[in-house]
Amino acid sequence: MSAQTNVPFLMSRAGAVSALTLAAMGGSLLVPGGTPEAQAASSHAGKALEVAASKKGSPYRYGGTGPSRFDCSGLTLYSYKKAGKKLPRTAQQQYNRTKRVSASGRKAGDLVFFHSGGYVYHVGIYAGKGKIWHSPKRGSWVKLDKIWSKNVRYGRVG
Repeated sequence: MSAQTNVPFLMSRAGAVSALTLAAMGGSLLVPGGTPEAQAASSHAGKALEVAASKKGSPYRYGGTGPSRFDCSGLTLYSYKKAGKKLPRTAQQQYNRTKRVSASGRKAGDLVFFHSGGYVYHVGIYAGKGKIWHSPKRGSWVKLDKIWSKNVRYGRVG
């Protein structure tokens, strides 16, 4: 097995393969919604993506920052906090804090900012293949969705 090989696996409570063991074997971690061709921007980004995916089905709550209810920026804040990185509270503040990335340079774990004019109104975590993990709106829940707008910008958490 070469160091370039991607090894998808499912983690179970009975016996999870640790990320360190997987790395030692030359593999990489794939999270639900992730893709081999969209490798994570960093280990923090990969962990944040894994955390966001683990919150699938958690209900939306305006102002919610977890651990069981989230709004959009609350999910990104929570996911990156669990990955060891601090983000500000709102989508606009998170946009202001991240490094701009082109659409062609985006990687799994980067933040996807939806905007209208100069105002950022929504954020999610890029999962690859044009999809994001996000907590979209009242009456909804954390889920994986296709990016529905061309009015997006990408940011990398440093």
